[in-house]
Amino acid sequence: MRAEKQNLSKEYVGRLNASPFFIVVNYKGLKVGPITDLRKRLNKAGAEIHVVKNSTFRMAAKEAGVPDLNGALTGQLAVVTGQRDVSAAAKVVKNFNAEFDKLKIQFGYLNNNRLEASDLLALADLPSIDVLRSKLLGLLKAPATKLVALLNTPGSQLARVLQARVDKGA
Repeated sequence: MRAEKQNLSKEYVGRLNASPFFIVVNYKGLKVGPITDLRKRLNKAGAEIHVVKNSTFRMAAKEAGVPDLNGALTGQLAVVTGQRDVSAAAKVVKNFNAEFDKLKIQFGYLNNNRLEASDLLALADLPSIDVLRSKLLGLLKAPATKLVALLNTPGSQLARVLQARVDKGA
């Protein structure tokens, strides 16, 4: 293998090892302008997309410990990787596809588990991690808030009765 290919392969191995997920998309028919727009959107979501030669990616995936891709790498492919939230990246790809109808999700991997296109679209429909955290925090906080209100009610009722008695006597 030539030195350039080895360097490219090492670069992709590094990206795959640094990212807990990757999404393989077919970008056939997309022009440079929309791909640049997609890169900007993914960057805001904490992800990035790279066009990669299929044979180079196949070697990099094998070196990174991804199970055999079984001929899944066909066509003009790009790989989305990131360090944060897979659902945010999948949501960007799904919304972009709704606009341009050219980007097709092929498959992906999350923590070395293969995800098909339908799985990634389901992840895209999930709320963001921040929304899920806030909902969980609300669920955890609600019983404590109700308990405080319940414990506070008899004391506040007694205070109102005493205040009414003072007001009546005056």
